Amino acid sequence: MEKVSQKCKKVESESDYESESDDDDEEEEEPEKWRKHYSSKQRLLLIGDGDFSFSLCLARAFGSAHNMVATTLDSEENIEKKYSNGVSNVRELEERGCLVLYGVDAREMRQHFFLRTQRFDRIVYNFPHVGFIFREGSYCQIELNKLLIKGFLSNAKVLLKENNSEIHVTNKEGDPYDKWGLVKKAKKIGLLTHDIVPFFRDDYPGYNNKRAHGIFSDAPFALGNCSTYKFKVDH
Repeated sequence: MEKVSQKCKKVESESDYESESDDDDEEEEEPEKWRKHYSSKQRLLLIGDGDFSFSLCLARAFGSAHNMVATTLDSEENIEKKYSNGVSNVRELEERGCLVLYGVDAREMRQHFFLRTQRFDRIVYNFPHVGFIFREGSYCQIELNKLLIKGFLSNAKVLLKENNSEIHVTNKEGDPYDKWGLVKKAKKIGLLTHDIVPFFRDDYPGYNNKRAHGIFSDAPFALGNCSTYKFKVDH
């Protein structure tokens, strides 16, 4: 009887230790941190981020960037040539755990050797634009931007996780941007417009929107009224 009692006490002691260890593990888990629509618990894919200042804003808010993949169509060499803070932003992102990918075309990213194996909670593309090839309001320029939007949405849809995942596109409002047919394009691809909210750059400290093209690539462009469009897969 005494042996059984000693054994039970030993089991209880070990159980208490395991319980304390579990509590310690729970305490050590990082709390969820937010910056506007984005959380440190979400798997984030950021597309065409210019000088990577938007990605860095989120990384600083989260305290880490292990949940983030930031991409650009540019090469590493072009980032250094085009943006005064591009290289330093990338360096800090990588130090915080972000994966930075170069040469990622938004219209073909589901074929990318790494991205095609991944799935994300949020896929974010701020101010998509093909570059200033024609006059901004011309038919040709509008059609090229419409093709970019269509290609991006089609590819992003494939890279979403199954439940409660979203595609976010921030764009300027008014003419000629309304002619891009963002919501209509999304609907044809099988995406529902979940929400449309105003976009304010001040909500993202340190973010610098860049022209990204031509000799003034490092210069900002006037924002005016902008909105973030949130899309979900229409099941």
